[in-house]
Amino acid sequence: MRVCRELFIKKTRDYGTAWRILRMESITDQIFIKAQRIRTLEEKKVSKVDEDITGEYIGIVNYCVMAMMQMDCKPDTPTELSAEQAGQMFDEKAHETRELMFAKNHDYGEAWRDMRISSLTDLILMKLLRVKQIEDNKGQTLASEGVKANYQDMLNYSVFALIKLGVK
Repeated sequence: MRVCRELFIKKTRDYGTAWRILRMESITDQIFIKAQRIRTLEEKKVSKVDEDITGEYIGIVNYCVMAMMQMDCKPDTPTELSAEQAGQMFDEKAHETRELMFAKNHDYGEAWRDMRISSLTDLILMKLLRVKQIEDNKGQTLASEGVKANYQDMLNYSVFALIKLGVK
């Protein structure tokens, strides 16, 4: 998460919080683009763009945090936030998600450690399809957790992949 946060803050200093203009569906699609690229590279084993999957997983983490931040912003929240304010919001979402990860790790016995990275990619894509369906249903669910829980799971799956890839 430290690596992801550092990049988030640097990009915030470069671009401001331009991501605040995105609707939730657009953030979901940005995550989808990154996850789909990872899957394509896993299957084709060749990249024509000089960027590896590590950067894509970092992007998924950061877009998931942005999505949760966006969900908390009120209609009158300014589009432009300071890097300090955005960093504080990032930390809040990262902390919430980390606590969920610890609880799930306890219950699932850290099963992720024995999973293939490609399975983590597939789980992210499945969660994205779920989020898209919930968004298409205007946020209404009958028996399912909402979009925030799915963003948290995708974030955690991405962190697990980064750990397995050796990012420190």
